[in-house]
Amino acid sequence: MGRGAKIAVVAVVAFLVLIVGVGYAYDSSQKDKIADGVTIGGVDVGGMDEAEARQEVRRRLLGPLRHSLRVGYDGKSWELRGKKLEVHADIEAAVQKAFDESRDGGLPGRLVRYVTGGNLDEQIAADVSYSQPAINRFVRRVAHAIDREAQDATVEPTADSLEIVAAKNGRKLRDKLLTRQLEAAVLNADADHTIAARTHFTKPNVTTKEVASAYPSYLTLDRETFTLRLWKDLKLAKTYTVAVGQEGLETPEGLYHIEEKQENPSWHVPDSAWAGDLAGQVIPPGPEDPIKARWMAIFEGAGIHGTEETESLGSAASHGCVRMSIPDVEELYDQVEVGTPIYIG
Repeated sequence: MGRGAKIAVVAVVAFLVLIVGVGYAYDSSQKDKIADGVTIGGVDVGGMDEAEARQEVRRRLLGPLRHSLRVGYDGKSWELRGKKLEVHADIEAAVQKAFDESRDGGLPGRLVRYVTGGNLDEQIAADVSYSQPAINRFVRRVAHAIDREAQDATVEPTADSLEIVAAKNGRKLRDKLLTRQLEAAVLNADADHTIAARTHFTKPNVTTKEVASAYPSYLTLDRETFTLRLWKDLKLAKTYTVAVGQEGLETPEGLYHIEEKQENPSWHVPDSAWAGDLAGQVIPPGPEDPIKARWMAIFEGAGIHGTEETESLGSAASHGCVRMSIPDVEELYDQVEVGTPIYIG
């Protein structure tokens, strides 16, 4: 090899050594920097050191996610504050991975990037998470405020009438849908943070059309007019003139039910002062038994029964029971069942 060639080779080698040295020095200066083109959770952290990257990710990724969520319904709203959502990410691990990816590929690969100005194009997930229990508790709170039980149709009685109270549909929050909507909004800074709650109707067990069939028989007693009314399917079927309890021993006011029925019952004399020597005794059917033909118990010894003292009908004459003529009580007995309601007013 000629002298000139040797000089050229030495020059080339020296130049390459110089380039490698410069590259090595530059690479060393970049060891505390993240490579260009690296993102964490969509945040560009290229060229940043560790502290800068952590701060930038917190500011641009977590900052916008620390918002409150609202749910609205029928003019009302409920708020889930961002603090309770506890949105967080493992930023330390993400930044460390960014550094690891930046140094990956060896010095030759990094030198090529430095010389060509290439980017690493590495997207690192930030693993952002939040408190699922906070969302679940919030949904339960909203449901408690919104949900309404369906109301069965029922009957509002008075002493001389029956009024049908119409059934009402209930409503129930679509809680699973709301949970999904909240989960989607909590990690999306651009999402609508006010969500309209949706509900569906719940039907009553007894509708207005069905309520009559729920009451095949019903009794009302007007003590002022001494009138007992029989209602069939909530329609007036028959009226009876009766006797009711005298002053101090009034037939009890309120809503009761026929508790039991007996034909030709014995008289179980109440243990009361008015009963005198008969108190506590049982008088079998016969002339001494004032309870004739039929007995329909109502409440604590009071009931409906037949009487031979028909002159007392249309007055307050009994010791608390409802007296009827024997033909009337026999007729009524066959038309009511145990459990039939009776309203006394």
